Amino acid sequence: MKAEQNEIITRVGPGTACGNLLRQYWQPVALVDEFDPRIDPRMAQRPLKALRLLDMDLVLFKDGQGRWGLLDRDCPHRNADLAFARHEGDGIRCPFHGWKFDTQGTCLDTPGEPLGSTLCQRVRQGAYPVIERSGVLFAWLGQPDQAPPMPEFDCFRAPQTHTFAYKGMWQCNWLQAFEVGLDPVHTSFLHRFLNDAPLEDIGDNAAGRQFRSASAGDFAGERWPMTRVMREFHRPDIRCEPRPWGMQITTLRAMTEALTHVRITHSIFPHTFVIPLSETLTITQMHVPVDDTHTYWYSFFTSFDKPVDKEAMRLQRAQFIPGPDYIPKAGRHNDWGFDAQEQRTQTFLGMGEEDINVHDQWAVEGMGAIQDRTREHLGTTDKVIMANRRMLLAAIEAVAQGQKPPGMADPALHAQMLGPDTVDGIAPAGSWSTWWVEQTQAKRRLAPWAVRDRADAKA
Repeated sequence: MKAEQNEIITRVGPGTACGNLLRQYWQPVALVDEFDPRIDPRMAQRPLKALRLLDMDLVLFKDGQGRWGLLDRDCPHRNADLAFARHEGDGIRCPFHGWKFDTQGTCLDTPGEPLGSTLCQRVRQGAYPVIERSGVLFAWLGQPDQAPPMPEFDCFRAPQTHTFAYKGMWQCNWLQAFEVGLDPVHTSFLHRFLNDAPLEDIGDNAAGRQFRSASAGDFAGERWPMTRVMREFHRPDIRCEPRPWGMQITTLRAMTEALTHVRITHSIFPHTFVIPLSETLTITQMHVPVDDTHTYWYSFFTSFDKPVDKEAMRLQRAQFIPGPDYIPKAGRHNDWGFDAQEQRTQTFLGMGEEDINVHDQWAVEGMGAIQDRTREHLGTTDKVIMANRRMLLAAIEAVAQGQKPPGMADPALHAQMLGPDTVDGIAPAGSWSTWWVEQTQAKRRLAPWAVRDRADAKA
């Protein structure tokens, strides 16, 4: 890739080409849990926090009526820092001169001005719509009257009892963070366990160990964990096909002449992937730029079976990535927890079994703050990465020419934003293409909320 192209696809601030594209999509801005006093005691008295999103400094708060407000961080009077604003129930007030704003950015008061002043009527603070979906707050940073509807993907359609959301920060650019999840081959190496654990030892809400869950189907009557399949069959046949939301990625691993391991995942443009974690649990992960060199990933865990144990899942992840800032304990400062003895005897990477997020974190942070793609040497197995980059460059150019961006940003495609279905399983080699559809239909029958028309289920 040319240096100029790498610059275009990684810079996200206001006025940049890629930043203009990303502002055509709803962006995750915070977990609802971040305003829970049990997780952050400061929220009991003052439900307000400062944040960065797409290289913009903002403040997010919840007023006394439960309404969310997302405002520019600098007060429009003299640009004082509203991260230290007074929370007054119906709005927030700048301590510098007392100017007050509600969740819509409306100026409610300019108390230092002369009586009868109309200045307040002529001032608005930059404000951005916020909506809540499945435990995550989403913000719209584009033109106020052009926000598309939120898609009806499974992670948003499932009831609160069957979804759980978490997040974590990576010290790198958004695109390399996203690309690690698009890569079907890395699981055979980066997440390889050298030894297999008994399947019955894997808890329902385990964190990193969920990669040890059994694939659907069996091999000669034996249930295999996904990690064993990845380890023993590491030269897959990779296919990607366009879908309304982006791409469907099909990864086939021939096990015998009669059996093939099939893994169906999805890329949702511009920065989301959907993968199976077990036969009944799916993860949808978004990668939102904080700025050019920091990224928050947001993961939605969706159950097609029983309700999830949110508290157990939260506690398991908090030991590695604690709130309220969700910065991993592992990082470059401690070599991401690398252990040479473990690398020889337990895992291919040597960075633990309990939290596989650190595996991906090392891969993307180790590239540097912004990956220099001019130094890459891509291979055949990087076809999904290359396809996504072509799509990204084309979308950036389309927006620059005043055209409609693709996927979720196009309201005309909203009715097709369903599922998308994922599979990880051992299938008959000659009929894997129908086998995986049957598997997804069976999975949906487990959860009444997920039942759809047969035609939709084949999408």
